[in-house]
Order: sequence, then C-alpha cells, then structure tokens
Amino acid sequence: MTGSITAKPADAAQIVLNTIRRPIIMVRADGLITFANADAEDFFRSSASILTRNALAHLIPYGSPLLTLIDQVRERSIPVNEYRVDLSSPRLGIEKVVDLYAAPVAEYPGSVVVMFQERSMADKIDRQMTHRGAARSVTGLAAMLAHEIKNPLSGIRGAAQLLELSATDEDRALTRLITDETDRIVALVDRMEVFSDERPIDRCPVNIHVVLDHVKTVARNGFARKIRILEDYDPSLPQVYANRDQLVQIFLNLIKNASEAIGSDPHGEITLSTAFKPGIRVSVPGTQERVSLPLEFCVHDNGPGVSEDLLPILFDPFITTKTNGSGLGLALVAKLVGEHGGIVECDSASHGTTFRVLMPAWKEAVPAANTSDEKEVVK
Repeated sequence: MTGSITAKPADAAQIVLNTIRRPIIMVRADGLITFANADAEDFFRSSASILTRNALAHLIPYGSPLLTLIDQVRERSIPVNEYRVDLSSPRLGIEKVVDLYAAPVAEYPGSVVVMFQERSMADKIDRQMTHRGAARSVTGLAAMLAHEIKNPLSGIRGAAQLLELSATDEDRALTRLITDETDRIVALVDRMEVFSDERPIDRCPVNIHVVLDHVKTVARNGFARKIRILEDYDPSLPQVYANRDQLVQIFLNLIKNASEAIGSDPHGEITLSTAFKPGIRVSVPGTQERVSLPLEFCVHDNGPGVSEDLLPILFDPFITTKTNGSGLGLALVAKLVGEHGGIVECDSASHGTTFRVLMPAWKEAVPAANTSDEKEVVK
C-alpha cells in the first residue's frame, strides 16, 4: 500500500516531537535532561547535545516553580499543569512567562516530560478575544443610538433652524451653536454605526504592498505631510486574503494614530514593514475553520510611546488620549482585523510604538483529484 511510514518507531517519535511547535523536554529522575526537541533548542538557546549533558536546574532560575512542578508529577504519578510561570533570566530572556504541562513517563520510572507554552502569543489571542467582545458591545450601542438619538436630533436641528429665521443676532449665535453641536453628535453616531455592520466580508487575494503604497500616498498628502514614511517590505510576500477597502481603512487609522503620536516632532518617522512569520493558527469568527496567520504587517512610529496602564485597554471603544478624540479609531481596527480572523497587537516603549497586524495568506483552491482511475491494489 502507498503512503505507509517506514521510519523506525524511535525515529518516527523524534520526527513527531520536532514537528510540534512547542518546546518539549524529558527530565530524568536525577534532574538530567535526556531529550529536547527542536523548539526546546530555540527556547533554551542551546543544542540538544548540550542540553542533554546538563541538569535542568542549571538552565533555569534558582528556585524555579518548574522544579517543584516536576517533583509533584513524580510523587503523584499524574500530569500537572501550571500557568503563568516566570522563567525570565539572562539566559532564557528578560520576559519569559510560560504555561507548563508536565506528565510522568511510565516506561522510564522517575522521568517527566515537560511542554512549554510561551504566554506572549496566548496573551495576544486572549486580548484579541477581549477586543472582539468590546467591538460587539459597541455594535449594540450603535444600533440603539441610531434608532433612539438620530431621529430626535433631526427634530432639534430643524427647530433650531426655524428659530434662527426670527432670532436676533445674539440669539442667532445660540441657534447656530445648537445646529453645530447636533451635527457633531450625528457624525459621532454615524461613525459608531460602522460597528453594527455584520454583513459577511467580501474577500479576495490582495497585494498588501499596493494597499500600503496607496495609504502612504493619502497620508503624505494629508495628515502626515511633514512626517517621513519609510518602507521595509518583504518582496516575496504572498497575497493576503482580505477586503481591500477594509485594509485601506485599517492602515489609514493606524498611520493616522502614529502621526498624531509623533505630533510636530521634526525627526518623526513612521516605518511600514511586512514579513512572513509562520506558526500562528486561530479560528475564523462564524466558522469552524482554523487558519494560519503567517503575514505580519507593522506600523512603527518613533513617538513617545503609549503609557503602560493604557496598553491593555487601547483597543477598547472610547479610550483616547486626544482632547477631541472619540476613541473609536483603534476599536474599529480591532473589529475589522478580527472579522478577517486576524490579530492586532500594540507593543510600546520609550523609543516608539509598533502596531502589529497578523493576517491569513491567500491560498488558491486546489481542484479535487480525479480518483476514478486510481485504485488501491491489495495483494
């Protein structure tokens, strides 16, 4: 029969464990590491041959909860999970927070297998779910406002215009104030109505570099005319599976946000970058499909950065540091990216802010194979 696996069991196990995109090690009863897969080599920044000559205690911070967890697994002979364990160290990295999954190995008494899940991506996905929930709350609010507020506002505006016809110059200023403020509220409600649009997205293969060039042209001729915009593109990037108009809206909002953060700084710069980063899979809203998000698009500015207390809620509606801002721009970005099944994140430091958008790539449909002439022969 075709398609059979001919590798030896030990070789097959090695292949499978190296395929799993999580660091996995096996620790012997005396604390020595006896196995490390390919991702564990990256995690511990050492080759498997070096790792298997060391005790785990020599590679992680002194008194780490990981050692206690392994002892518990040996004592109870059952798998144990531990979440948000800090393994930060100069060797492993400054910010190394992981979830741990440890299980005993019955065939090797005293040995324990440990799998590490770095929290950075898990936290990104958790925050993305929060962003989507916040956008849904604005959806209900937008629908309510459109129905309950816009109709009375049109009556107020009409009454103010009628009063203006017979008002004195002093009173006319007040009627114009009523009209202007009414128009401002209607404009805000109109912006919020975008959140109530739940129609399916019309998507197709899109060249992200064409989109970014268009957005850059719009920005240079408008709000970012005094800011230098740089490019760091991966020319071999495949097309993104998305709605072109919504991509334009996403990156216009992000670049506008970056230009406002820079302000009048004469040395202000915005860098647009694209890259291919495989290994991230998430569910598409409304379906059971799980897609890969290998395309990374970044908008980086060298402004003062975002305050640490604002970062966790940055994509929530009505969160803004601008005097006249509505706080809906980034909330809309989160909604549109989420509807594409993507992820948007913000990393900020004193040297600037980076908005990172992860999106699915376009995959051309593969026609079903004609198996009418193909038969499996069993001898």
